[in-house]
Amino acid sequence: MGRRLFLLSLVLAGLVGCNSPTPSPTTSPATSTSASAPADGSAVPSSATPSSAGPSAAASGGPTGDTPPRLSIEPFVSGLQDPVDIAWRPNDPTALFIVEQAGRIRIVRDGKLVDRPFLDISGMVRSGGEQGLLGLAFLPGGESGRFFIYYTDKQARQVVASYDTDPADADVAAPATAQIWLRMADSFPNHNGGSMVFGPDRDLYIGTGDGGGGGDPLGSGQNVDTLLAKILRIDVSGSPASSDPAYAIPPDNPFVGRPPARPEIFHTGLRNPWRIRFDRATGDLWIADVGQGDREEIDVSRAGVSGLDFGWNLMEGTACYPPGSTDCANPDLTLPVTEYTHDLGCSVTGGTVYRGARFPTLSGWYLFSDYCSGEFWALDSSKDRVDKPTVVAETELSISAIAEDAAGELYATDLSSGQLLRIGLEGA
Repeated sequence: MGRRLFLLSLVLAGLVGCNSPTPSPTTSPATSTSASAPADGSAVPSSATPSSAGPSAAASGGPTGDTPPRLSIEPFVSGLQDPVDIAWRPNDPTALFIVEQAGRIRIVRDGKLVDRPFLDISGMVRSGGEQGLLGLAFLPGGESGRFFIYYTDKQARQVVASYDTDPADADVAAPATAQIWLRMADSFPNHNGGSMVFGPDRDLYIGTGDGGGGGDPLGSGQNVDTLLAKILRIDVSGSPASSDPAYAIPPDNPFVGRPPARPEIFHTGLRNPWRIRFDRATGDLWIADVGQGDREEIDVSRAGVSGLDFGWNLMEGTACYPPGSTDCANPDLTLPVTEYTHDLGCSVTGGTVYRGARFPTLSGWYLFSDYCSGEFWALDSSKDRVDKPTVVAETELSISAIAEDAAGELYATDLSSGQLLRIGLEGA
């Protein structure tokens, strides 16, 4: 996926009316207060109190200082083709696994790119624009070396599948162990989501896009009878069921027993979440949601919270959507922690909260970037609203993923150059 194709896929027109979710979501006992957007369609002022999306900030493991340190972004490994995600495998601390959009997973071990792909399903993947092999997550216990992938198949469906690692060779997957867990029909080639991560509860969380087009023509964001425009939560810890679905539904998911809502749904109201990550210290779930024509946003779900509605397509960031509308003053919507307009970038790339040991002054800062501008920002992960996150690095790179290794140290991928980048501190 080149920069030009990616940018063209973002420039899509078409505005439609919004449907209210049925039924309204419920939240856990740890849920927060919510805030209303202004009825005039303007942005929520900085003095407004957004939804805290969970427990108080004081309990959320923020940084010790008021100002984040400046970052260094250094090439670490080259030779990748369109890298879009990074993951690490339990019990394998020296390796990183890099997702290539065309349908391959590559291993970087001890700072070197392994020649042979760990997995190559390029013959099964429709790749290009925003389609392709998009996400990877390893089963947290390391059982069978099982891992899960999210890809666009030849029929343009979004697929969640698993493979086991070859027991005789830890550097290659076993193709015969392929198992389809979920397929989602799709109507447009864009807004496919693709993020996957296992939570502290060992359930699999999946970020799905709204199905594409411009302005959510499918009405996915505010409908809970579809898996699109959501964070899903499913239990894949056991053997797959012979019936459909193959996975189990966690009984405390917020829409269980509330038809026609889909019980897999954990959160709703997202446009195209591009990288979701858990804070390994607090259990907070951070979500970067790519905007429509004006605003990119960072959302958070504090540990113990479910059933949040992040507003799309009633809102884009803290502004009513479509522009000029006045019907988004809904106290049930959760506002972003931060946002920025398209004069600073065009497509947010979510990161994670730093919890490594090498750079203590970076601990507790959530880092993220933008695919178009290449800038990196930091915000205090304990705060529920940050009006202006701090720029901590300027680059001309096309940042497609930010993730941590087994030790909590951070890496990023540059889609245009095919590089894995190592994130450190200036002067360190």
